[in-house]
Amino acid sequence: MAEVKKTAPGGGGGARGGGGGWTRFVTARPRLTLLVALVLTALAVLAGGGVADRMGSGGWEDPAAESTYATEALERRFPGSQPNLLLLVNAGPEGVDAPAVAAEARKLAERLDAEPGVDGVGSYWSTGSPALRSEDGKQAVIAARIAGEEKDAAAVLDRIAPEYRGAHGPVEVSLGGGLAVRHEMQVIIQEDLLRAELIALPLTLVLLVMVFGSAVAALLPLGVGIVAILGTNAVLRGITEFTDVSVFAQNLTTALGLGLAIDYALFVVRRYREELAAGADTYTAVRTTLRTAGRTVLFSALTVAVSLAAMLVFPQYFLRSFAYAGIAVVLLAATAALTLLPAALVLLGDRVNALDLRRLLRRRRATREGAGAGEGGGEGAGWARAASLVMRRAPVFAVLTTAGLVLLGLPFLGVQFGTADDRQLPVTASSRVVQDQLRDGFPGDPGGGITVLAEGEATPAQYASYRERIAALDGVARAEGPVTAAGGHAYFTVVPEGEAVGAEAQRTVSELRAAPAPFDTSVTGQAAVLVDSKDALAERLPWAAGIVVLVTLLLVFLLTGSVLIPVQAVALNALSLTAMFGAVVWVFQDGHLAGLLGFTATGDIETTLPVLMFCVAFGLSMDYGVFLLSRIKEEYDATGDHEHSVRFGLRHTGGLITAAAVILAVVMVAIGTSRVTNTKMLGLGVALAVLMDAMVVRSLLVPSVMKLTGRLTWWAPGPLRRFHDRFGISETDPYNPASTPGVIEVSEELRETASSRSTG
Repeated sequence: MAEVKKTAPGGGGGARGGGGGWTRFVTARPRLTLLVALVLTALAVLAGGGVADRMGSGGWEDPAAESTYATEALERRFPGSQPNLLLLVNAGPEGVDAPAVAAEARKLAERLDAEPGVDGVGSYWSTGSPALRSEDGKQAVIAARIAGEEKDAAAVLDRIAPEYRGAHGPVEVSLGGGLAVRHEMQVIIQEDLLRAELIALPLTLVLLVMVFGSAVAALLPLGVGIVAILGTNAVLRGITEFTDVSVFAQNLTTALGLGLAIDYALFVVRRYREELAAGADTYTAVRTTLRTAGRTVLFSALTVAVSLAAMLVFPQYFLRSFAYAGIAVVLLAATAALTLLPAALVLLGDRVNALDLRRLLRRRRATREGAGAGEGGGEGAGWARAASLVMRRAPVFAVLTTAGLVLLGLPFLGVQFGTADDRQLPVTASSRVVQDQLRDGFPGDPGGGITVLAEGEATPAQYASYRERIAALDGVARAEGPVTAAGGHAYFTVVPEGEAVGAEAQRTVSELRAAPAPFDTSVTGQAAVLVDSKDALAERLPWAAGIVVLVTLLLVFLLTGSVLIPVQAVALNALSLTAMFGAVVWVFQDGHLAGLLGFTATGDIETTLPVLMFCVAFGLSMDYGVFLLSRIKEEYDATGDHEHSVRFGLRHTGGLITAAAVILAVVMVAIGTSRVTNTKMLGLGVALAVLMDAMVVRSLLVPSVMKLTGRLTWWAPGPLRRFHDRFGISETDPYNPASTPGVIEVSEELRETASSRSTG
């Protein structure tokens, strides 16, 4: 296709005066705009400092669930029933019953009981409970609870841990328990995040230089990403003043901050450079870029934000935290791309192409393209030829691609949901080592089990009868209690057979809740929390999915004016996620590649992870879908040629989308190098989904399906078409349609095609 260069009407003065209010605002004082941005970024660094220390590492439980109520009630009345700190006392060959060992262990327990903030201290030496003594008699446990909010409890643990960990006379002490596990997980996540940033930033810069050639142009998207990340950290720091935020959300902040900022900046800078190449001056190029690519960026940010906002319907603060971080980073990335980036482009002008590291390669390519321009050569010609091939064999590509994606997703049919535990940590983590020893060497989990809270006056005989009833339930290894307190409160401890949170333990929770009792009962424990979490997710999942689907349908309709394209977009986006979900089960649940990737397979997937991964990956897929559909729609409006428009859209966005997907995948893989399994699963899973969407769905499924639907693709009933005409979104510059390079190019291409046909 021949490239026609012409200076767009309007000139520099016209661009200043006629480019619209937003363009005038951004370009009137570009130096002031960048200075204000620099000051705000510096303030964000100060405001966001130490945000990770204020975050939690839990958040999987439903605050309104029965298990949460029981846990809080037990913490108030029976602190010892819910230990979150375990001191594993190793006595060695002497055994835990040796007099010197017992005396030292009692001294440790007394010291621990006197610590401020520590309640409910108990031990094997004070209770004689066989659950607190290892089967070989060489280890035993001191259990306690550090009360208070998660951050306050972590501060107490930091203070006392050095005093208890290590050698004490004849014994060696290690620290474990739920609090120690969560605290160590938080520390490891912060360390891994720093390493991921150190990996991702230089690799991203290298890839951007390869995409743009110009080192100056490559630095612009990176700057936008850094501004978005720092700004989001400040937002999250503010949110922690009002509600809990998960430390895991910082990983999403880094990934989306870099990924989306680079996506948006790529799109804006690419369009700006196209305008310059078409002969426009700096201000005209910026104006046209903001009115075309800028609208698409804004629209794309809205679709991604909606997908992430769907997680707000869930009660678990783990999921809600990702919504807070995701919405903030998406909006900040879009704002920076539409404010700071145009200001920088105004100041740079043609110098955006400076430090061109591919000049020699570009000259050689230009020579080849000049020789083959009439044969459909030029930038993106390969994508155009690929689109033509796919559309010629549309039924074959549509069926085979769909079948392949469905096949990759089949392992997800065998998914088993569980809860995160210490096995998320690397095997060398100190709290993980303790938990492994407890799991393998003790007859029951000293910090686990199922607890039944009894409220209401009852006689000793009624308590005994109830204990016998629950002990006789299938799947119960033993039942202990009651431990009573004044006011008609008591609790029973139930040790399930098998895994503490396995399928049998979950069935036991349901049976305990259904068992008749002469008093009110509430059931808690790890298995009960998991049951309640799954119920809360199942109850709200249709609402979250409905929000994502309905808003996506509306937004894509506003972009395209078509009734069919929004349905296609939702269906194809969902199909693009099948490989991710299948891989998650095959790898992380079933344990394939566990040795290579360095994690411990537990036979299940943490309950909230699929929801999180769906919202993130669906939003990112829509991001790329918007980029492609906007160019197809722009060309269809200009020519009315359906197949040509699909080919044109892929030609002008195929390379851009692929580059953006590869860069985002690099960032997500860097996140996936984390030593915490859930973070590894999130990073690697989303990276796979992004690559599948860009390289399979956008390249094969979209053109084949659009070919099959033909001109019907653009149909809409009269009322909806009039609604779109009034409120829809378009990439065409209403002030200067001819200044859009695509319109000029297609006019030339159609003229060449018509000429060749008439000659033939």
